[in-house]
Amino acid sequence: MPSDEVISQPALSSLHIHPVKALGGFAPAHAVVEPWGLAGDRRWMVADRDGKAVTQRQYAVLAPASAEPLPGGGVRVSAPGRTPLTVSVPDPAGGTVVVDVFGTKVDAVPAGPEPDAWFSDHLGADVRLVHMDDPARRRPVDPAYARAGETVSFADGFPLLVTTTASLDALNALVAAGDHADEGPLPMARFRPNLVVGGTTAWEEDRWARIAVGEVAFRVAKPCSRCVVTTTDQRTGARGKEPLRTLTRHRRSGGKLLFGLNLVPESTGTLRVGDPVRVLATRDDA
Repeated sequence: MPSDEVISQPALSSLHIHPVKALGGFAPAHAVVEPWGLAGDRRWMVADRDGKAVTQRQYAVLAPASAEPLPGGGVRVSAPGRTPLTVSVPDPAGGTVVVDVFGTKVDAVPAGPEPDAWFSDHLGADVRLVHMDDPARRRPVDPAYARAGETVSFADGFPLLVTTTASLDALNALVAAGDHADEGPLPMARFRPNLVVGGTTAWEEDRWARIAVGEVAFRVAKPCSRCVVTTTDQRTGARGKEPLRTLTRHRRSGGKLLFGLNLVPESTGTLRVGDPVRVLATRDDA
């Protein structure tokens, strides 16, 4: 007998770009894929005076702050109760500073005293804003997972992060059955992805090795391990227990708590919301 079941085609549900690492971003209808990630994603970063990356791990107050891209690569940063500030792309001819992105030393261009003062006042700490002028050569992808010449922006480790709506629904069902049910359901913003895919089954992405979104191909580098940032309400900066409590019980592997996949582009092009998503290879094919 014919089945009444409707089999959906996986498709790109949304795109997300965060111009400044650790700040809120925006969700465009289309985005250009460059070798090091989505165009404009995480090209700016806050660093302390020792040069170490500053993120929501240390300062949850960064969560409700946001960055809007401007023509030419600049940004407009804002935060509740703060006067917004427009920051132009600094000239690398003025010199660079060395910053530390989770153990990797990277040359970056200081944004200048005005944005430094804005962020220092917001965080109550002496910090500076920096810009990555040349992502093609500034920061290599982790060599344990990279091919020769692959680079990344100021993202945590890889050019893009993909998640699926079905897996978030499954995770939220587990949260609802746990001892912190009042914290759910959690929105996808907690995981700060670049690509969100709909139309899959829950945890289907665990098997993916290569995918294509529209005409752009991506290699799965590894599953994404999650940290305290996921417990941070991106609207308020308040912290909770979830989803780490539930991930510990249900999505723990090798001491890591997993949700989503880290991707490396194998080609470039433009992604559009609604693009079909195809699985080109699975881990079972290896």
